[in-house]
Amino acid sequence: MSIHNYCDGMKRRDFIRVGSLATGSLTLANYLRMADAGQVKDGYATSGIFIDLSGGPSHIDTFDPKPDAPEGIRGDFKTIPTCVPGIQISEHLPKMAKNLDKYVILRGVSHTLAAHNLGSEYVNTGSRPLASLEYPGYGAVLCKERPVASDIPAFVAIPNSGQRSGFLGIQYAPLNTGASPQAGKPFNVRGISLGAGVTVEQLDRRQNLLKDLDHTFASMENRDQLLTGLDRFSDKAYSMLTSERARYAFDVSKEDAKFAAQFGTDSFEQSCLLAVRLIESGVRFVSLRVGGWDNHTDIFNNLSTKLLPKLDGGVSALLTGLEQKGLLGSTSVMVTGEFGRTPKVNTRATLGGRDHYPRCMFMLMAGGKIRGGQVIGQSDETASGPANEAITPSDAAASFYHNLGIDPKQEFQTETGRPIMLVRDGNVIPQLFA
Repeated sequence: MSIHNYCDGMKRRDFIRVGSLATGSLTLANYLRMADAGQVKDGYATSGIFIDLSGGPSHIDTFDPKPDAPEGIRGDFKTIPTCVPGIQISEHLPKMAKNLDKYVILRGVSHTLAAHNLGSEYVNTGSRPLASLEYPGYGAVLCKERPVASDIPAFVAIPNSGQRSGFLGIQYAPLNTGASPQAGKPFNVRGISLGAGVTVEQLDRRQNLLKDLDHTFASMENRDQLLTGLDRFSDKAYSMLTSERARYAFDVSKEDAKFAAQFGTDSFEQSCLLAVRLIESGVRFVSLRVGGWDNHTDIFNNLSTKLLPKLDGGVSALLTGLEQKGLLGSTSVMVTGEFGRTPKVNTRATLGGRDHYPRCMFMLMAGGKIRGGQVIGQSDETASGPANEAITPSDAAASFYHNLGIDPKQEFQTETGRPIMLVRDGNVIPQLFA
């Protein structure tokens, strides 16, 4: 698994590791069993995919270009037309340009959190972070509202996720694959395969022993939320270990060759292929993370040769693949980083870069009831801020939930009985569904 350094000195792997027990981002061997069922509204998306561009991608060099801005702001890239007349994006996103009819670009998205971890928590939950409360991510909420069969994971993160289960409890935590698939190779998630010569019969005996021990010591346990969640993890892990369906779902080498050929060989593009496969297999929510966007220096080289080609190939193939399998109408998709980058290229280094900039950024949304082929919102002439009223991450979150048939204003209760609104601020963006 690749490691990406943030400018604040924290490595991406360290950021995932910090607080891992508290967040409940556990591996498959410890995964949980789904619990309370929710009501599904007819006609809405029933599954979700969240793509996290961790580090903060530049809006002006991707989906919100300003070719007429002054030198030092507009950047090195030219623009190209999309399949929708009048809308242009970066020249390094040709496949996304051809597929704009499948998604919406949100421009002029704005907030005030310029630190990586705070911005990431905001866009992964839709609520501004609080020191006194940990909000659940989209995946945890959807999994609570929409349970899945016991032999398939509800929420899969490839390779890991910035989303947490928060006050909903550890039983709704994501299953981290811990790695990304490689083209042409079977993808075995740790815990799915019965390795080291272990047989299903041996696993059954171990499971029965654990149940006997649980029964013996039940009276001594404090049946709090953590223990309940761990019990559910154990049950879910056992169900999946003995499930051919789960092992088959993760094996991208089993995908139809013609279908798989439209996905490139890059690990992110292969992760997008796996995401489509998992949704088709019944997984409720998939999050993907691709890092490297924290480009304070050498931004134009990094974008043109590394980051934008994989983003272009992966997301366009994901949307096309979902559509080909008849899943785009039932899958709500969001693509975002934690913030944008400064309009003015910095000159601190020989190779220019852009710095953290939450005042203006982009997001992409697709699937479900969302009407693709449009731009919603607008930034000013230099992409320094919204030209008119800002769209906030809370607005995007409310819209994402709405697309899933979940009321963003509904309340959940913490373990102590405290009622908490799902999205504190923000409103559904009506143009998305017009």
